[in-house]
Amino acid sequence: MDRLTEMEAFATVVDQGGFTDAAKKMGISKSAVSKHVSSLEARLGARLLNRTTRRVSPTEIGLAYYDRARRVLNDAGEADALVTAMQSAPSGLLRISVATDFGVNHLSPVIGDFLREYPDITVNMVLNNRYVELISEGFDMAVRIGELEDSTLRARKLAATTKRMIASPSYFQRFGRPMRIDDLNEHKLLHYSNQSNGNLWKVTAPSGEKRQIRTSGWLTVNDGQSLLNAAIAGLGIAYLPTFLYADAMRDGLVEEAIPDLPVDPLGIYAVYPPGRFTQPKVRAFIDFLVRKFADKSDAAW
Repeated sequence: MDRLTEMEAFATVVDQGGFTDAAKKMGISKSAVSKHVSSLEARLGARLLNRTTRRVSPTEIGLAYYDRARRVLNDAGEADALVTAMQSAPSGLLRISVATDFGVNHLSPVIGDFLREYPDITVNMVLNNRYVELISEGFDMAVRIGELEDSTLRARKLAATTKRMIASPSYFQRFGRPMRIDDLNEHKLLHYSNQSNGNLWKVTAPSGEKRQIRTSGWLTVNDGQSLLNAAIAGLGIAYLPTFLYADAMRDGLVEEAIPDLPVDPLGIYAVYPPGRFTQPKVRAFIDFLVRKFADKSDAAW
């Protein structure tokens, strides 16, 4: 017989004080309840109930077993309720971690559409440029750009972007334009301080060779928008994702430093904790982002 059913029958008999009332509570016959309890006692090799013609009460062993059994049954009920809730309408607080540049430029403008579509969800979007530990720091999900670190987190691709070297026309007029990767050693580079590898640029040469460029520059900062502003101001060459500088390039504020260099696409991903079931609020937001960025899922952005 099913162990949980046996356990439930026994606990209900104790709660109701007899087999008749337990049968009514469970919606099964009195003989079925008796059969479940007898099977449980036989499996455990112990008498759990004192039975008389007038009353039923737990034995000393039965009372100890009842305390543990009731906890197990309560936990099982909560687990069932959790699964039911996870498949219900999306609701509750959604905590999101996202890189500042992407959050300001691309999530903030569309978050209102999401909230209007799901009025029972409230959002706490934390913009920062550090790698957060989702579970230990209490985040439901994050949006990350580039190669994902090995982890147990699940991921879904939202879009793709590229990184290119850009600077203002005034910078090129003052310092000249680099024609080859090696020419970068003679230029002012603007660095992003949150990179784990420091002031190191990884670029691909026209031949396909992977190159590493490490030079000092006038400015190191932990914010991509600040680097773009510095590039527009003519302070140097910045290495930034396309989604950040596209408008500035369209308006003629920046130009590509070495146009012939090949670029590798960088994925933009929604990452969230592992598990068979995804919370409805998380699933709803990821599906929303996939729809919003559908035209940017393959082409470089």
